Amino acid sequence: MTDPSELANALAQPLASLPRDAAMHFRLCFYGAITRVIARLAENAGSFERVFKDFPFLAHYANQLADHGLAGVAGDQAVLRWADAVRAWEDAHGGESGQDGHDGDEGHLPLRALREALDLDDDEIALLMTVGLPEEDARFGALFARLNGAKGLRRPTVGLLAAWWTGDSGDGHDSHHSHARDVHAAIRHLTDCGLLAPVSREPPRAEWQLAVPHLLWDALRGVAVERPAAWARYRPARSLAPLDTLLIEPSLRQEVEGVTALLAANALPAVVVRGPRANGRRTLLGALARATGRGLLEIDASAPESDERWRLAGPLATLLHALPVLLLQPGPGETAAVPELPGHVGPLGVVMGRQGGLSGAAVQQAVQIDLDMPAPDERREHWRAALGSRACTDLEAVAGALRLGRGSIRRAAELAAMRATLAGRAAITPEDVRVAARSLHREALETIASPVSGGGDWRHLAVPEPTRLDLHDLALRCRHRESLGRLAGGPAGAANAGVRALFKGPSGTGKTLAARLLANTLGKDLYRVDLAAVVNKYIGETEKNLERAFSRAEELDVMLLLDEGDALLTRRTDVGSSNDRYANLETNYLLQRVESFTGILVVTTNAGDRIDGAFARRMDVVVDFPLPQAEQRRTIWDLHLPAGHAVAEAPLWDVAQRCALSGGQIRNAALHAALLAFDRGTPLGDSDLLAAVRREYRKSGGVCPLRQSA
Repeated sequence: MTDPSELANALAQPLASLPRDAAMHFRLCFYGAITRVIARLAENAGSFERVFKDFPFLAHYANQLADHGLAGVAGDQAVLRWADAVRAWEDAHGGESGQDGHDGDEGHLPLRALREALDLDDDEIALLMTVGLPEEDARFGALFARLNGAKGLRRPTVGLLAAWWTGDSGDGHDSHHSHARDVHAAIRHLTDCGLLAPVSREPPRAEWQLAVPHLLWDALRGVAVERPAAWARYRPARSLAPLDTLLIEPSLRQEVEGVTALLAANALPAVVVRGPRANGRRTLLGALARATGRGLLEIDASAPESDERWRLAGPLATLLHALPVLLLQPGPGETAAVPELPGHVGPLGVVMGRQGGLSGAAVQQAVQIDLDMPAPDERREHWRAALGSRACTDLEAVAGALRLGRGSIRRAAELAAMRATLAGRAAITPEDVRVAARSLHREALETIASPVSGGGDWRHLAVPEPTRLDLHDLALRCRHRESLGRLAGGPAGAANAGVRALFKGPSGTGKTLAARLLANTLGKDLYRVDLAAVVNKYIGETEKNLERAFSRAEELDVMLLLDEGDALLTRRTDVGSSNDRYANLETNYLLQRVESFTGILVVTTNAGDRIDGAFARRMDVVVDFPLPQAEQRRTIWDLHLPAGHAVAEAPLWDVAQRCALSGGQIRNAALHAALLAFDRGTPLGDSDLLAAVRREYRKSGGVCPLRQSA
């Protein structure tokens, strides 16, 4: 009688020459499931001949199994010998993938990783593969339909598997998990791990058809695609940036290296990376994943707990040998619940902004890494790396002027290089970079803020000398805002790079124009927050919308304008109703966010006395815009009247001295006068000017002082 160990060794030999990769491992396990199906069918039919007569296609599989060492072996003995041979093939394959190098996805065997991570036995693996047989060969669908007694039931049902599946391996090969002998327990275990799912729960339980989710079946086969699902993005280890190539400051590098050591020792359950968008948060986690031999699986975590992704993400990460990373964005005052991922054993990554908190057992012992915006010196290195061999004129000025995140720098460099190439230039200019950076703004900002366009410089603003000096000081502070914290005394890091300015004065005195000219002077885009889109009647939504505006402005280094800001920055009141309480909560949020804002913020108001004093104290610069005096009004008239006008000097001075109009009213009057002259086809004259001024007074309900001399 042949010794079982000798038979197993003989069987292992034909498998030894097979390729050692994930696809072959899947095929071997797939054939292992087929040996079980044939054994069960033969047991029920009484002979193998009857099985091959009823299902002729199985004879082909039986012949292939015989060619690979199962000749003369049948039934449960064939099942056991094939399982032993596959284990021997695995052992020859080497240790578990991903532990010995940075390219762990190269030698990763998904099915073995799944078995070891979830402590599955051979019976459970075979059950999983049996359920998936119709995915590979449609003839198994017809086989299961016949066994189920219904044409529509082309997948194995719970009742069918319970009727002829057994976990009793015989011949001394008992499963090391007693619950695997119960097919219901095995199905429940695989379902809890997300590996099996009923096609429909409407029929009686015995008629439930079982299926392996398609994206998991692909991963079982060794197929790894970038977008396995709409909510997931996978990147293999070899595509991730090595840790030593990251451009980060020395203190952060030391912290990251400590985290890497903890991950490698399986001593860290989760890593949370906080910071602005497009600033290298996912790149950093990718480098950590690669350093531990893993790929990266990014998961959109915006869905509720009932969404199927939470059932699939865990086993998918295990099959891909990837670090699952949840992309979270809780709003101000919100706490995001981090769900546990059934089917995954190992560390978890979380990417989020500066706002909000986390809860859940998965992150109770997490390490947090704060990834702030890069300093000017680091930004310069990122620009050099992103531009590569392309030369950039005045790189120092580009790196200093644009306070962008790491990812934004990379994207802006690519766009700037394209712009230079289209223009036929080898070198990239600062203007190429500015235009490229501007293109990053639109998609992120324009749903909550509107761009304020227009050129000009300080010559186009007629204001008193004290106001002009305050504006020049403000521009100076904005230019050197990153250096100011180092120049001033006090504890390190006490001051951030933000600049907050309040422009107050009556309507039409040039506040919005001054904000636009300041942006032009600094070479930055100006975005006006759309209060109609921001303010929301639902509790907490206004704060979320404002946070989006503030965070996007910080990330993209644009100036933010809160026009008519007194609508938001009003004084807090005594709480007399729930409305008062929630209004005060909004004000409290704004107080904190304005103080922590790291960009350039300009708030304009026509009613400075209505603004909460706490806001005024948090403003770095307060600029008063009084109504213009006669000399300033004369300058404003000159700025707005068209070139070549025929208005005499005397009436123009008379209007400037006697008509106390604001700058906005003068602009409107000049436009109306130009319209009258254009319609008549003659240069703008005295009568046009006087008619436009009288019209402006009628609009405001005032009495025109020029009426008696008309």
